[in-house]
Amino acid sequence: MKKLINRQPGIASRWVLGLLPFLLLALTYAIASDARLAENPNDPLLPALATMIESTERLAFEPNRRTGEYVMLNDTLSSLQRLGLGVGIAAAIGLIFGVGTGIIPYIRATLSPLVTGISLVPPLAILPILFIVFGLDELAKVMLIVIGITPFIIRDLQQRTLEIPAEQIIKMQTLGANTWQIITRLVLPQIVPRLISAVRLSLGSAWLFLIAAEAIAATDGLGYRIFLVRRYMSMDVILPYVLWITILAFLIDFLLSRYSKWRHGWFHATSH
Repeated sequence: MKKLINRQPGIASRWVLGLLPFLLLALTYAIASDARLAENPNDPLLPALATMIESTERLAFEPNRRTGEYVMLNDTLSSLQRLGLGVGIAAAIGLIFGVGTGIIPYIRATLSPLVTGISLVPPLAILPILFIVFGLDELAKVMLIVIGITPFIIRDLQQRTLEIPAEQIIKMQTLGANTWQIITRLVLPQIVPRLISAVRLSLGSAWLFLIAAEAIAATDGLGYRIFLVRRYMSMDVILPYVLWITILAFLIDFLLSRYSKWRHGWFHATSH
């Protein structure tokens, strides 16, 4: 009989075990909601599932009477645009400086202390500065995401670059490769899948910075909507929006994971 640490669940078992905690959470919420509403039918803290479904249908599938827009769709597109721009810019900067500081000692000696120092500054603490410098438009929100996650990506990719076996670099130099050829033909092919992993790990922080920026200065977006309705204690809107953000974050992470396995199967084969 195999020991427990050596037993691996099958595909079906993984799905069941993965969904089980979510089902238990939903059941727990339903029980708690029924108990509170039985004592006070007007209690807004834990709305009934039917109430949340009704609110979601109104926001997602009924056009706003004033603007004619589908509120939830508009909020989602606005937030995803800001998130995509912020993460994309951060990934590009992280790749350039991560590889540069990892492969070239002079760049590492010059920039590593600066990157380390920036990474220790809480991004939310400089949010007022960003609004002063960049205004209250889209740029400040995108820059908060960029400043928030770029240092992490740089430091992670720098470390991954330093872990490339020195023998590989020496062999390329022996064959006459210059620095640019070493970077493009040796380093980048090994670092790009690690960049995707770093982006996946930073998505949680990116969402946090996005929601914070939208809560303070925005006229649309998922974070804006949550903080707009909180003054009315509209948990029937807040909870579905939080759930929707969670689903979006999961889908983005899943798509990045599948893309990485498709394009860089060798990396995942050697990392397990």
